Amino acid sequence: MSVADILALRHTAEIYARGADRRCKADWEAVLADDVEISGPGFHTIGRAANLESIDLLARMFRATRHLIHNQTVTIDGDIAYGETVATAEHVVPQAEGEALLCWAIRYQDVWRHEADAWRFTRRELVVDWQELRPLAPTGAL
Repeated sequence: MSVADILALRHTAEIYARGADRRCKADWEAVLADDVEISGPGFHTIGRAANLESIDLLARMFRATRHLIHNQTVTIDGDIAYGETVATAEHVVPQAEGEALLCWAIRYQDVWRHEADAWRFTRRELVVDWQELRPLAPTGAL
């Protein structure tokens, strides 16, 4: 297991997070394998093209999101890697009195495959450990 591989695997999680937050399908295309499976509470999506549609769903559900990658543990076995990526996912949601911040403490159970000189996700299972909803101050109110 090389340091370069460990950094490259973390980078895939960071690019995935950036893609979600910027609604950038090109970011997800770069880090998802063609046969990727992404699942979580209430959903299971198979294939890169189908998962790219999730970007549009994020845009419809939330005004903005911010995904923060905290730590990651990985094991590499040849061209396959297994790991857990711990993160916080923040979602701006409408409420009767303005907006709120829906925060999830999450973990991804990840599997990657090394292909075409890059690591790509073949599986991501989203585990939500807990969530919190709190009022969001209007921009510039501080």
